[in-house]
Amino acid sequence: MSHSTRTRQLPQRPDTEPEPDTEAAARADADEASGADAEAGARADGIPGVAADADGTSGVAADADETSGSGADAGADADTATEKYADGTSERDTAPDPNTRPEADTAPDTRPEADTAPDTRPEADTAPDPDTRPGTDAPTDSKPDTDTLTGDEPEAPAAPDEEEPKARAADISAGQADTSLAQADGPSGRRGWWGWRVKYPRAARAVTVGTTALAGVLVLFALLVPNQLDRLAPGAFLRIPVEGVLLAGLLLVLPPRPRRIAAVVVGLVLGLVTILKFVDMGFYSVLARPFDLVLDWILFDDAAEWVKESFGKTGEVVAVIAVLALVVVLLALMTLAVVRLSDLMARHRPVATRTVLVLGTAWITCVTVGVQFTDVPVASQINAELVKNRVHQVRAGLRDGKVFAEQASVDAFADTPSDQLLTGLRGKDVLFTFIESYGRTAIDDPAMADQVGSVLSEGTKSLKAAGFASRSAWLRSPVTGAGSWLAHSTFLSGLWIKNQQRYRSLTTSDRHTLTSYFQKSGAWRTVGIVPGVRRAWPEGKFFGLDHIYDSEHLGYHGPYFSWTPVPDQFSLEAFERLEHGKKDRKPMMAEIILASSHNPWAPVAHMIDWNDLGDGSVFEQIKKEGKDPKEVWKNPESVRTEYRHAIEYSLHSLIEYVERYGDKNTVLVFLGDHQPVPTVTAGSSSRDVPVTIVAHDPKVLDRISDWGWTDGLKPAKNAPEWRMDTFRDRFMTAYGSRPGTSGAASAR
Repeated sequence: MSHSTRTRQLPQRPDTEPEPDTEAAARADADEASGADAEAGARADGIPGVAADADGTSGVAADADETSGSGADAGADADTATEKYADGTSERDTAPDPNTRPEADTAPDTRPEADTAPDTRPEADTAPDPDTRPGTDAPTDSKPDTDTLTGDEPEAPAAPDEEEPKARAADISAGQADTSLAQADGPSGRRGWWGWRVKYPRAARAVTVGTTALAGVLVLFALLVPNQLDRLAPGAFLRIPVEGVLLAGLLLVLPPRPRRIAAVVVGLVLGLVTILKFVDMGFYSVLARPFDLVLDWILFDDAAEWVKESFGKTGEVVAVIAVLALVVVLLALMTLAVVRLSDLMARHRPVATRTVLVLGTAWITCVTVGVQFTDVPVASQINAELVKNRVHQVRAGLRDGKVFAEQASVDAFADTPSDQLLTGLRGKDVLFTFIESYGRTAIDDPAMADQVGSVLSEGTKSLKAAGFASRSAWLRSPVTGAGSWLAHSTFLSGLWIKNQQRYRSLTTSDRHTLTSYFQKSGAWRTVGIVPGVRRAWPEGKFFGLDHIYDSEHLGYHGPYFSWTPVPDQFSLEAFERLEHGKKDRKPMMAEIILASSHNPWAPVAHMIDWNDLGDGSVFEQIKKEGKDPKEVWKNPESVRTEYRHAIEYSLHSLIEYVERYGDKNTVLVFLGDHQPVPTVTAGSSSRDVPVTIVAHDPKVLDRISDWGWTDGLKPAKNAPEWRMDTFRDRFMTAYGSRPGTSGAASAR
């Protein structure tokens, strides 16, 4: 700022010092106690080096930051020719105040140096430099004040009392400290979070250190956590993640702005990788495989439906909200954690650089030597491997459509005339029955082999007494844990349907299935008993079913059993009532789904007298007597026990149905669709499921005598194991179908 000034001669210092004016000193003390606001209000234009507070706070801080000392200001205030007063007048047209103290015009400021020295402290709580002399930091970009005191000015009078300047200095220092704290905490004057950081410095320090430590733990957890629950162990976290070492080195070499951007990107990517690991945990727990980034998104809808049917609408809503909240929170926290650690490394660059070099050297050494801890390699590259595998998975998923289209174009029986299809089964009622989650574990696991084996052995005897014989073996399912519709379509289509993309491609194609070939022959009425279907199922037409009975059309008015809408015994009784028991009907081919053994296996129905089934209301009391699935799933052994009970119930229902309603034309083919979830299989990687053919007519089983299957309902451990997609062509060939002239055998 510049303004016009005039020069006037200052009075000469008298030969003898005047006596100190006690009254004037008292007035000066009062003026100083009122703060710099009074001075700023008396000056309209402002003087270089003096700044008035805009918000009405104490002027001490402003003087400390922007002026060289109030001593020079006092001289400027008294002598500046253009100085304005509060009433708008200037010195030219205002009479001198007879009460004006001579000290204000002639004596330098005798206040302690703490009052005039500029506040050059970098921190709010740093004390002012006691060696700073008044006037040494006056602004250099302002015009020199022509009224500044010269060397001929009279000396300041001596202080009349030693205690007075000490008290004034203490008051001013306290005011400066308060103002400095307010400045350090921002324009609003709030100290930290509502002032608590200044009020509780030790707690603030502990929070800072704790937050940084938590950020480090979160990032380390994300880098080292495996994507399978059974691999979660302390040893998994006592490793050196190479991804962390490389990312730390990258952040150290980047300039500030690119470093912060890179930290945000790294945090988001690391958060997404962590979410993918959590999703993998769920998929491994249910499907025994990782999540497919291309093909598995549709399964989330099925998962939500399962939660709804098992735990109600409220449970579904809570689960969805919890998952979405977890995703958002995890991404935000991971990003903030990486940014915080990045800033910490930048502030301590030498130490961080040495640490990265040491960890990098240790990782290389551990890889070279093969160091392990609890059978887990110390040198970790789990995230790099995860990303690499997913890249290959995505590429394979994108190519899978073309590969599947080529496989689906080959059908050995596409051109076979209808009168030459399945000639060995003409006049028979053929029932293809799927038992949900009926896997090899139910027969081979020592914890349940005796009980399930007893049901199968007794069933073999009782069926034999009724005139039925049986053969059994193993089929390898394309899925495990869940995905029943994929297994059903694999079995019926003769194609390996391992994902939803293939299922959609199949059901929108013109390929024939085992059931549709029965329909094509014209020799059978084809029906479907699908109690697990609760909504429109347009795929039913693709499978060649003349009529479909879903859960709403079986006449059931009883309760749901968790996911299962209709108990198996009632489903079979409804089939008998609606189709199989009718008089004067044509031979029948039926696809029947028994769903009582579907996860979560609680509560489970039990067998009752067939004559008491009625409309299903009798099951109300049975459900009340059952177990709560939430309680069952707290203990893996309880889950395995209830799974066994469910399988026993499904087998009893089917065996008793054949005994009760089967006749000489009955041919039953029953099998499991997939293994149960890993909680039940207890680490078994097998995907085998039992398959059995039961017939009253010996000629039916004679046609498969060369298959080498085991006699009875229980397959031997060394019984043949086929891929499930090979069954269709083998079955059709065994029962009289001949490949068409233009058909070619499917490549396996």
